[in-house]
Amino acid sequence: MTQENRYFYQPSQGHGLAHDPLNAIISPRPIGWISSKNAQGQRNLAPYSFFNCFNYTPPIIGFASTAWKDSVANIVETGEFVWNLTTRELAEKMNQTSAPLPRGEDEFAFAGLTPVPSQLIGVDRVAESPVNFECKLTQCIQLKDVNGQDIDTWLVLGEVIAVHIAKHLINDAGIYQTTLAQPVLRAGGPSAYYGITEDNRFDLSRPQLNK
Repeated sequence: MTQENRYFYQPSQGHGLAHDPLNAIISPRPIGWISSKNAQGQRNLAPYSFFNCFNYTPPIIGFASTAWKDSVANIVETGEFVWNLTTRELAEKMNQTSAPLPRGEDEFAFAGLTPVPSQLIGVDRVAESPVNFECKLTQCIQLKDVNGQDIDTWLVLGEVIAVHIAKHLINDAGIYQTTLAQPVLRAGGPSAYYGITEDNRFDLSRPQLNK
C-alpha cells in the first residue's frame, strides 16, 4: 500500500475526522467492570473501556481512568477492587452503571444488580456476573505525555488473588469456554460494542525454529 493510499495525522494536531479513530482501531477491547468500596463502606461500580491483563504469574490486570474518579479514589484508599465479567445478558445493566450518579450513590442498586461479598477482600462482587476477580492494588500510576507532563489519567494495576467462575463455563476437560460466557467487548464511537462467537475463532501455533 502506497503512502498516497493512507490517511495520515498527528494526534497532537487533531485527527480531522468525524470521530477520533484511536479507540475504534484498538478494538474491540474487554471491559473493566470494576467494583470498589471506600473506607466508609460505600459501594461503587463502574465500567472502563481501557482495560486488560498484563501478566500471567502473578496475574496482573489493570484499567485506566480519565480523571480521578470514585473507582480510583476508593481503590487507592482501601487497596482492593473486583473485576466483573460483562456478558451480553448484562450489557444494558453494565451501561447503566456508567451513569454520572452523585458521589456515594450505589450503582448496584441503580442498575438492579446484586452485591455479594468476596472471599478474601472487603469489596462486593456482581452476583449476576459469571466471572469475578478479587484484586489487591499493586500500583496506581499517573500517566505522562512525551514531554514529561502529567496527564489527568490514572492507570490502576492489581494482582488477582482470587477467581470465581460459574461452573457451566468450564467443560469436562477443565477448559474455560470463552464464547459460552458471551463476553461483551468495547468498540469505537460513543455506543458501539461487539460480541464474539465460536465461528470467529481460528487457531495459530507459534513457529518453531530448527536448531
